[in-house]
Amino acid sequence: MKNLTLIFSFILFFSMSAFAQKENLTPVNNTIDTISFKVDGLCGMCKTRIENAAVVKGVKNAEWNKSTRMLQLIYDKAKTNLDEVHSSIAKAGHDTSLKKGDDKAYAKLPACCKYREANSTSH
Repeated sequence: MKNLTLIFSFILFFSMSAFAQKENLTPVNNTIDTISFKVDGLCGMCKTRIENAAVVKGVKNAEWNKSTRMLQLIYDKAKTNLDEVHSSIAKAGHDTSLKKGDDKAYAKLPACCKYREANSTSH
């Protein structure tokens, strides 16, 4: 019985050691980040346009909330930067917390997407 306990202990110890070593070999990706920032828009068409514009190379996921006007972004910092994402959204005609939307692109937005006019009439 004592021998069985000893053998079982060795098996358990070596199994745990092998598992721990395997865990240490798994690379840790510290370049993935999640951030939220404001993007102006009003409707479902805006949501689609903003999310599509936000998905540049290196962006894993973009989710815009119509109620809060916040875009949640999961991206790889090694493949893109926030300036590139803000610029892409601005080119689509939407203002972000860092960049004003392109005026020509904004002018081409459908009437229901004209958030600047909606903001000016509500004040």
